[in-house]
Amino acid sequence: TPAHGGAKQPGMTGQVKEEILARFGELGVCVSDGAARFRPRLLREDEFLAQTSTFRYYDVEGRERTIALSAGQLAFTYCQVPIVYTRSDGPARLRVTYADGSSTRHDGDGLSPATSTELFARSGRVVLIEAGVSVPHTA
Repeated sequence: TPAHGGAKQPGMTGQVKEEILARFGELGVCVSDGAARFRPRLLREDEFLAQTSTFRYYDVEGRERTIALSAGQLAFTYCQVPIVYTRSDGPARLRVTYADGSSTRHDGDGLSPATSTELFARSGRVVLIEAGVSVPHTA
């Protein structure tokens, strides 16, 4: 707020930004020590798909892409890279797929600092992150 304007409600742009940041918090996206982590603690079971669907998004080069999703999954983008959560009762695991078709698996909920740097830079090298996540079961 400008010094001469007094307190004002945030405009739609500010409100939208706040909602986006809050949603990333609900999705469990955080950055710690230069590494992206995926720790969804506030997601509900009913936020995951009940049936198959198609996720549409735009990649780092602005091309429209699609990913087929199954029941029990949820998808969103972070730095224009799709993140696919799959409900799991096991320990947190990540699989990162690269533009050259290779992939790596990580135990835990965090990317390496090097992979995180590629993600943050939107280099196009990281094309998909899949995470097995546990969510509280609702009755």
